[in-house]
Amino acid sequence: MRRVYFDYNATTPIHPEVASFVKGFFHELFGNPSSPHWAGRETRPYVDEARERVAAMIKAKPEEIVFTSGGTEADNQAIKGAAYAFRGKGNHIITTKIEHPAVLNTCAYLEGKGFSVTYVDVDRSGMVDPGDVKKAIRKETILVSVMQANNETGTLLPLREIGAVAREAGVLFHSDLVQAMGKIDIDVNELNVDLGSFSAHKVYGPKGIGALYMREGLDIDNLIHGGHQEMGRRAGTENTLGIAAFGKACEVIMGEMAEETARIEFLRQRLLRGLEASVGDLRVNGDRERRLPNTLNLSFEFVESESLLIGLDLAGIAVSSGSACSSGSTEPSHVLLAMGIAPEVCQSALRISLGRGNTEEDIDYALEVIPRVVGRLREMSPFYLKR
Repeated sequence: MRRVYFDYNATTPIHPEVASFVKGFFHELFGNPSSPHWAGRETRPYVDEARERVAAMIKAKPEEIVFTSGGTEADNQAIKGAAYAFRGKGNHIITTKIEHPAVLNTCAYLEGKGFSVTYVDVDRSGMVDPGDVKKAIRKETILVSVMQANNETGTLLPLREIGAVAREAGVLFHSDLVQAMGKIDIDVNELNVDLGSFSAHKVYGPKGIGALYMREGLDIDNLIHGGHQEMGRRAGTENTLGIAAFGKACEVIMGEMAEETARIEFLRQRLLRGLEASVGDLRVNGDRERRLPNTLNLSFEFVESESLLIGLDLAGIAVSSGSACSSGSTEPSHVLLAMGIAPEVCQSALRISLGRGNTEEDIDYALEVIPRVVGRLREMSPFYLKR
């Protein structure tokens, strides 16, 4: 049976060049990079080099990169760290209703600690109006947190404009940039970002390693306390293998990104055109133009997404019914609900996210299988038959 992976927004396979690069860290390159002796001196340059490579990927300075265990930790450190560091100035945070759970649940936690959070609405395409962010700012506002690319729909938010609003008001601006990295160019300076979160396993690196961009001169509270690693901003022995792999992944993906982005966008558009021609009652969720080049979120009306996901899995096609971090939840997507989509339509949605391993043959196979599985499931739906 053919196997097709269409869930690159959940995670990516490690790039072959990255896998080859880190082999030495399982054996001879074992030293603690914070140790002053020869074993530590052998590994320290790899950490420094990785910091430079991650920084180059987002147009930052190496000293503005703090390595973390992943995007979730980076979101937590940014939001909690800023909240507690600036609590003397105010207790109000602004975010949106479509953020990743790592942001939403962190904000919910802070609400229980006396902070006030405003959750800005989005329109039917999942777009945030910078004017709504501006209206939400008040004198006690200390932080705005808005993602650049939604992980479920792929919609790209007007981050530069929102960042300009926050900067004009003198409010810190954080962005979860996890899904954007490696898919589109990122310049944290142009985006007016003060804090940014990243994750290696979304850019063909390993799981368990991420980074927080922290603008030079900014001082926030630490999330993890202990030693003086990461310039005193994140305690714990450095994950040398993960850090080195993250840096290598950034180097490799930067070199491939322009060509791969165009190729993947072509495949996405071909898949969408084919599905729209062969499957009726199909809805595209999210902005059709301002979106990640690799992501489709589609509602196949009169079909439950979980049944469709299982049917496609049995045919060897791996897709998602939403965020991987919400796997197991039977509730409709909070992102689609925030966009004003009816719950029954939300529960017929699938996310298809492409990557560097996909081919035109994968698209051909999907265009053969998906309409067949959808048709079979609709034949069993009393709602579809009663239309």
